[in-house]
Amino acid sequence: MGALRKVAILIFDDVEVLDFCGPFEVFAVSGAYDAKRLCEVYTVAQKTPVLARNGLSINPTYDLAHCPPPEVLVVPGGLGTRQEMHNQELIAWIKVVAAGCQVVLSVCTGALLLAQAGLLRGLAATTHHRALDLLAQVAPDTELRPAQRLVDNGRVVTAAVISAGIDASLHVLARLLGPETAQQTATYMEYDWSPQPAG
Repeated sequence: MGALRKVAILIFDDVEVLDFCGPFEVFAVSGAYDAKRLCEVYTVAQKTPVLARNGLSINPTYDLAHCPPPEVLVVPGGLGTRQEMHNQELIAWIKVVAAGCQVVLSVCTGALLLAQAGLLRGLAATTHHRALDLLAQVAPDTELRPAQRLVDNGRVVTAAVISAGIDASLHVLARLLGPETAQQTATYMEYDWSPQPAG
């Protein structure tokens, strides 16, 4: 078996729980159908502990300075993005790390952080339906596609509302490790997954 795919999941105060836990589960159990481990998944944050939505306390695996370079970077959303989009250190970190990634995936309002990092410039994107106006302000040169559950630009993938992060993660998994691996992962999770157009 080849090297494990490294997947870093950014977390911060007031991050939406399913936004990061859904993708974490998808990548972490990929291969479990055949009793294999295909991805090394870890969380990264600027501080510890992180207090997610509704008070869930999380100890991230790494801080920003010591995070191993990932092939996939997941940037979740939540109310915390409204503050973090003005966090210059975090936005600079996203920009630097994203440059070395094969795929950067935002979930929900994580798209706001990608926009602030300049990663959505000239691309199409989606986000939570209640944040579309804000994303339009932050990324005026980004084509918004509110009717799509996920939008795949190649290196940058954006997912709409909270649960769409699971679908988008399976979509990314299919791209990186093949549709069969993604379908087996969904089956292992007993998740009703139907691949959708994402262009």
